Amino acid sequence: MVITNGVKLPEFSELTVDECELSTATLMSAAPYVGKHCEAVNNEFMLCRYENKDPRPCVEIGKKVTACTMQLFKHIKDNCKLEFNQYANCIDKSSGNYTFHNCRKTQAVFDACMDEKLCMNRPAFGYFCRARIHHSPTSPPPPEPCPCAPKVPDPTPSLPDCKPRPPARFGNRLYWATE
Repeated sequence: MVITNGVKLPEFSELTVDECELSTATLMSAAPYVGKHCEAVNNEFMLCRYENKDPRPCVEIGKKVTACTMQLFKHIKDNCKLEFNQYANCIDKSSGNYTFHNCRKTQAVFDACMDEKLCMNRPAFGYFCRARIHHSPTSPPPPEPCPCAPKVPDPTPSLPDCKPRPPARFGNRLYWATE
């Protein structure tokens, strides 16, 4: 990337922030709670990165994301340290690729502690895949539709709307893989 004299780069002192120097297993064991707890500020950061196509204006919001993560880990340390350490240790030691299936019992204990002491429930499966609208205080309002835009009629009014399909006549295409 070529940088000209007109480009202002931030000073190194502007970029320093307390980092989350944690292991992979530790981050993975708290990931659903971090994602849920810091969802709004993280969405704001990603929106800033997407809209600006440049990370420099988003440095301050990135610091807020890191601070939110650090705050959650401090709350976990103060309230559920033993349960969290057991769960993270299980993830670290039970497999070579940090899978969760061997650690469901310690996960249940940790989830119960988070629910009881911090009033945080683990997000449901698929929570982070759902489409949501993020209302940002810094984004401009969406543009009004152009009044001169022509109205286009629905080109396929004869197609059925969400009617259930009948089952396949000859069974599943992958009948050999269902066992």
